[in-house]
Amino acid sequence: MTPALRGTLLVVVAVGIFALMDTMAKYLARLYPVSGVVWARYAASLVILLAFLAARGELRRLRTARPQLQIMRGLLLAGASLLYFTSLTVLPMAEAAAIGFVMPLFLAMLAVPMLGERMDGARFAAVLVGLAGALVIVRPGAAVFTPYALLPVGVALCNALYQILTRKVAGVEHPLTSLVWGAIVGAVLLSFALPFAWVTPTNPWHWVLLGIIGVLASVGHFLLIRAYDYANATGLAPFFYTQLIWVMLLGWLVFGDFPDGWSLLGMGIIVAAGIYLVGRQRLTMHRS
Repeated sequence: MTPALRGTLLVVVAVGIFALMDTMAKYLARLYPVSGVVWARYAASLVILLAFLAARGELRRLRTARPQLQIMRGLLLAGASLLYFTSLTVLPMAEAAAIGFVMPLFLAMLAVPMLGERMDGARFAAVLVGLAGALVIVRPGAAVFTPYALLPVGVALCNALYQILTRKVAGVEHPLTSLVWGAIVGAVLLSFALPFAWVTPTNPWHWVLLGIIGVLASVGHFLLIRAYDYANATGLAPFFYTQLIWVMLLGWLVFGDFPDGWSLLGMGIIVAAGIYLVGRQRLTMHRS
């Protein structure tokens, strides 16, 4: 198996794990306050990561050379989780995930002022086409178009800013340092809301699901880190869209939701625009 294929398979498995996590979160968010569910996700993830680092004798990874950037990354990631899990209380998983996939479009726009990258006409057109795809999914006036439909857009914006800050710490911080700091900030931040948002589960199975969400988050992020050991980010980017297949399948099996024709069209438009942007970036990298 070539390194590129290994990296690709790790990404496909990782986004499938995230889809499974989202399915559990959607189920639990119907029964418990969203902030409590998100806190459990970060708290369980933090415990697992600390145990992992301790077992490897690598607790030194808790030290960071860029505390301000790591805190900002953690805040953005926690905000994205809160917005996304909240959207799942109302929206079907596939539609919410697809709208959230406008993130590469926001990333392309924000990279101009924040990373000094160029925005040519073709990239700008792809951004507009991708945003049009999101509008096709929500269809103002249709049942999907509610205030909750705007939440995945906020998720995309948070994730785009998170990715930019991650690029800024890449090469300076070890990936495990960035991973554990995201869990630390999320767990600490959401702990402040816990007295107002926690409802103690009475069903033992719900406790199990809350713990599994944290496990899945940790495993998924670890697989992504390993994927980048085998292949570059530009080559792996298109395979993140395989998450749409996972969420459509799980949404149909667990909740009986399946996108209609318009939603599928909008998803296709967003994916095409995102892959085009990746291709343009790869071409620019080869020329430089």
